[in-house]
Amino acid sequence: MYPPIEPYASGHLDVGDGQRVYWETCGNPDGRPALVVHGGPGSGAGAGWRHLFDPDAYRIVLFDQRGCGRSTPSAADPATDLSTNTTGHLVADMEALRAHLGVERWLLCGASWGSALSLAYAQAHPGRVTALVLFSVVANTRREIEWVTRDMGRVFPQEWARFRDGVPEAERDGDLAAAYARLLDDPDPAVRDRAARDWCAWEDVHVSLAGGHTPSPRYADPVFRYGFARLVTHHFANLGFLADGQLLRDAGRLAGIPGVLVQGRLDVSGPPDIAWRLTQDWPDARLEIVETGGHGGGHGIGERVVAALDAFAAA
Repeated sequence: MYPPIEPYASGHLDVGDGQRVYWETCGNPDGRPALVVHGGPGSGAGAGWRHLFDPDAYRIVLFDQRGCGRSTPSAADPATDLSTNTTGHLVADMEALRAHLGVERWLLCGASWGSALSLAYAQAHPGRVTALVLFSVVANTRREIEWVTRDMGRVFPQEWARFRDGVPEAERDGDLAAAYARLLDDPDPAVRDRAARDWCAWEDVHVSLAGGHTPSPRYADPVFRYGFARLVTHHFANLGFLADGQLLRDAGRLAGIPGVLVQGRLDVSGPPDIAWRLTQDWPDARLEIVETGGHGGGHGIGERVVAALDAFAAA
């Protein structure tokens, strides 16, 4: 990992729909442009992402996706309308940011939900992407969402039962993400807070198969956990606003774009089969499995990501 650095420029870009997207740039203003695409949806682009890039080689761009982080309005405000927070809107925001910053083409680095959003952008705008470095890869298919919200109960039965029981009994055999999304929009703030706590407690469980996992401190913040849970369930309940299997089906559109996919063998939140399936129709992509890795950047995954970014910088 590279040492901490601070942005040399930042701002808010008006992208329409009343949305102002926060962005920042750091590293070398004349370096190779790279865009960080954070996960969640709703995690925000924290400073830790800057450590992945050689600051002498890259012009590093970070942004907070609609509704989260320093972008406004915030999904943590229950009055904020989420109808214009879709994958299509987020892809358009990325393209607007590229034009605003005067970037011709850039590398995308994304994780988890950010990997799916990176794929959606690259498939829509392949001529604007020089390379993709993705880890904890997901494609937001119906099967993946059912896996996370229901099938993982076979691995963590007690914790999943608590998660399931957080929704009304009549909804427990249905779409749990949609049920939680409704609870998070309930007029009663106590109902909203309980739903956010229950959703985030399950988030902390289903990524924790790798050894040494500790709960995420960010969920202790009631503002963060509510906005995060609201955005995740909004997208999950709508399959990421993509046709089911779209990102896998359209992987051939990435031909000519080099990619490195880094995946933990113990990532039960985003199992390795999705990354593997992508490489079957994306000949320029390479899959690297980290045997002890889970979901996220630990257990050697971050080091593989840094190595891939260093290699693209040298090229």
